[in-house]
Amino acid sequence: MKEVDSLALANAQMNLNKAYNNFFRNRKHFGKPHFKSKKTGHCSYSTNNQKGSVRLEGNKVKLPKVGWVKLCLHRPLMENSTIKSVTISRTPSGKFYISILVEYENQILPIMPKKFLGLDFAMHGLYVASDEDDANYPNFLRKTEKRLAQAQRKLSKRQKGSHNREKQGLRVAVLHEKIANQRRDFLHKKARYLVDHYDAIGIEDIRVKAMAKRKKGGKFSFGKSLADNGWNMFTNILEYKLAWQGKQLVKIDKWYPSSQLCHVCGFQNDATKDLSVREWDCPKCGSHHNRDKNAAINIREEARRISA
Repeated sequence: MKEVDSLALANAQMNLNKAYNNFFRNRKHFGKPHFKSKKTGHCSYSTNNQKGSVRLEGNKVKLPKVGWVKLCLHRPLMENSTIKSVTISRTPSGKFYISILVEYENQILPIMPKKFLGLDFAMHGLYVASDEDDANYPNFLRKTEKRLAQAQRKLSKRQKGSHNREKQGLRVAVLHEKIANQRRDFLHKKARYLVDHYDAIGIEDIRVKAMAKRKKGGKFSFGKSLADNGWNMFTNILEYKLAWQGKQLVKIDKWYPSSQLCHVCGFQNDATKDLSVREWDCPKCGSHHNRDKNAAINIREEARRISA
């Protein structure tokens, strides 16, 4: 216990207390806290800055009871900012990262939105936009599935506790990390482009976790496709990037009939409740619609109405 600084132990105790409070409040949702594995998985610890116990100098960072550690700082800290806490984490592939929480004064003035965009969630392509090209998500997990299956098959045949199993486990971890990095890079670039070109973006407030579950008696499960495109991660990235510039993310109610309404005349076509209907003609005005593009336009107009 003496090898670790006291604030790191205090943070661990606070995390444990929070986990048990969540468990007793909602046992079905959170589940019982359990020990993390020392050998596998994602490891991390947090500590607070106290009277300069954590500070940066050049390409080094000072950590309590650890001393000076070399690092590659990919983003300089804000001027006149104060380091509050740091989290050091190690990925399953053996890489170490440090996340620094700083406090600084910054006044963001909200802007009056003029340019609106609607995004309709797409199972395989991430989203369909009302005024932009589709995202055309590359499905990084699907492309690496064969290599991943071969690597995991080899891992299952290695003897537990052996050096070869450890090396093969590292190869599997590197593959998973590469997929995650590719996905994160793609989502950040798409979000940055949309935030730079629009003042307000409307999306449907859907529950991806509920969609991923296999329904009783159902033959198909969309869990892998939903997990691959990272819609929740994308909306979180989009939300904070918009907030940094005083812009807003408008969430539309999930029961809003965006796919059923004709964006030209407003007629509601109940026949489009069937998901197999990808294109349809409006019985009232005769307009031809692509299901997803029409839904994205309706989401854009609903976001404009809510924002007003």
